[in-house]
Amino acid sequence: MTTTRLPELSPETVASAARRVMARCDELARVTADDGAITRVHLSPEHARVNRLAAEWMREAGMTPRQDAAGNQLGLLPADDPDAPVLMLGSHLDTVIDAGRFDGILGVLMAIEVVRLLRRVDDEGRSRSPFPFGLEVAAFSDEEGTRFGKALLGSSAMAGTWDDAWWDLADADGTTLREAYREFGLDPGRIGEAARRPEQLVGYLEAHIEQGPELDRRGEALAVVSSIASARRFQLLVEGEARHAGGTPYDMRRDALLGASEAALAVERICRGEHHIIGTVGQLEAFPGAVNVVPGEARFSLDLRGEFDADRDRVWRAISLELDDIMGRRGLRWRAREVHSAPAVFCAPLLQDVVREGIRHSVGAAAEPATLFSPAGHDGMALGAVAPVGMLFLRNPDGISHHPDESVSAPDVALGIRALAEAVAHVGAEPR
Repeated sequence: MTTTRLPELSPETVASAARRVMARCDELARVTADDGAITRVHLSPEHARVNRLAAEWMREAGMTPRQDAAGNQLGLLPADDPDAPVLMLGSHLDTVIDAGRFDGILGVLMAIEVVRLLRRVDDEGRSRSPFPFGLEVAAFSDEEGTRFGKALLGSSAMAGTWDDAWWDLADADGTTLREAYREFGLDPGRIGEAARRPEQLVGYLEAHIEQGPELDRRGEALAVVSSIASARRFQLLVEGEARHAGGTPYDMRRDALLGASEAALAVERICRGEHHIIGTVGQLEAFPGAVNVVPGEARFSLDLRGEFDADRDRVWRAISLELDDIMGRRGLRWRAREVHSAPAVFCAPLLQDVVREGIRHSVGAAAEPATLFSPAGHDGMALGAVAPVGMLFLRNPDGISHHPDESVSAPDVALGIRALAEAVAHVGAEPR
């Protein structure tokens, strides 16, 4: 017999779970390819090590662990009905270079603790979900895209949106994704086995640190996420003319680096005037790169994000017109190659509601919890193709992320664990 009531959770039980999460974040931070920094990329020895650790912790929490055909580490707490769908909880275990210890990792470890708190033990001593659906924790293998330049590889495989063209992506050493799969012990020909069907998933819930300062500025610990940003990424090329730095007067210069630099400033100016549109030039290179040569070519990146696709695309058109003007004035040519495009993903109203109720129960406040849009990408962007998605944000003091100073407090983690557990219980109470 199943129940939808949340087990009685004492403050000490939840605080103990939060301390365990924080200690395990520290433990995973020691699994790194770089001395003195946290770097853990897809299909690396470090990926294999954290999957083994996560599997051990999943097993200890009552789940049956397995690694899927995409290298995602999964743990299942089944329902009484073995064919019942699952509510998936999780995040990712890979990192950027020189990362913090909480981005992604926190969501996986909190999900494991929620399963530990909610599980029931049947008459035969087996751990079971207390709901008419199973609970499954997912530790996704490649959210960041650090190694192969393509984000969301693990969750895209699970969503059934894998593109075979990705097999030819190569890392900095020239190893292709196909080769890396085989070296890791995976079979590229079986990647389709990682895919889930919509009827297999009740939904996907993810807890994550806010990668910005809004909660810290509000003085609040938790927030409901309304949507995940739409994104477009471009590689841009500016062509001018390389000439001697000393012998070329300014009226004859066609300096590609100055054109690219003015373009970067234009991106900032245009995006600062827009609501929830964020543009970033994160890479800028000049060629031939000699100290005494006027740059004849410049290459730069553009990361463009927005709450709504139409607004994002309108801003890209405005940037393009501005680049036409800049390059025309300077006697330069430019072109852009789009390397990534993802639509905005809106969190399901029901899952927003259950997260909101979870926060209310956790913090004990009568006031409406904050609702924030996420300008950062998450695995939910991919999972949205096959399941309703919901997210919970935790306060990140100063809002810094993708950096060693990334932070979260144990008391906030305790509030987040209780809120996530309450949200799951509310899903369980919904009529099927």
